[in-house]
Amino acid sequence: MKKITSVKPLEGKKVAVVFSDGVSGVFDVSPYIRSDFFKHLEDDDYFKQVRLFFTGIGWPEGQDLGPDTIEADLQPI
Repeated sequence: MKKITSVKPLEGKKVAVVFSDGVSGVFDVSPYIRSDFFKHLEDDDYFKQVRLFFTGIGWPEGQDLGPDTIEADLQPI
């Protein structure tokens, strides 16, 4: 199973990620912020707290996205 090995917050509610197989790109989180579960990500300071979470990425209050979701909409750098 692929996993994310690096994540960095970017402007515009995007994150730069690197997968375990070396694939990298930019993922736009903004479409997910429309749901109540991800609403707190609207706060820029909170959004910047993104970290690796198991095989994907996550934030302190439990919001998370898995590698399959991210890979499906990954934009090349």
